[in-house]
Amino acid sequence: MASEIRPIRTEADHAAAMEEVERLWGAKSGTVAGDRLDVLATLIEAYELRHHPIDPPDPIEAIRFRMEQQGLERKDLEPLIGTRNRVAEVLGRKRGLSIEMIRRLHDSLGIPAEILIRPSRRDEAA
Repeated sequence: MASEIRPIRTEADHAAAMEEVERLWGAKSGTVAGDRLDVLATLIEAYELRHHPIDPPDPIEAIRFRMEQQGLERKDLEPLIGTRNRVAEVLGRKRGLSIEMIRRLHDSLGIPAEILIRPSRRDEAA
């Protein structure tokens, strides 16, 4: 019989839960093992969000990532950001994003506005 599921409070608890998830991986949904896997995954996620948060991406990194995902080139950003020089300045972190640029990037590329309004890594260092 499986042990009782408890909250994950320490790194040791986390490691034990991860080992059990590995053992249960692939369990059929709706079974005792599948339900246990779902509960453990939820507990692990909550622990990791609290103890190992992931910083949201830098706006320029997010733009570059979306360009790569969609096979876009710098010239494809011109309608969203401005002239070729303006695109180069933004991607080179020499110019920040304006509100209008943020709106167009969000609407056209689907990059969340909350990521685009963050300061870029270069701005944070200043």
